[in-house]
Amino acid sequence: MDGRTILERVVAVLGIAGLFVVLPLYVSSGLVAPLSAIVVLLGFWLLLLVTAIRWFSRRPWVILAFPFVAAAVWWLAITLGEQAFGWQA
Repeated sequence: MDGRTILERVVAVLGIAGLFVVLPLYVSSGLVAPLSAIVVLLGFWLLLLVTAIRWFSRRPWVILAFPFVAAAVWWLAITLGEQAFGWQA
């Protein structure tokens, strides 16, 4: 393995690890959001995880953005749900 391949693997692993760092936000959404919203959010998170695993070798640099996308989608969903539907803790 050359240095570039090792770097790409490290980047991909960091992206996947970042998804697991964001997971508690999705799980704790039950304090604010209804069950249907939590199911949709967790489905989206799972889709990101499956995509990251499938792209591990092909697009490792893209995987690094997945935790940021996951956090932004979670924040947007909770914020819009609070404003539009009156979700509260």
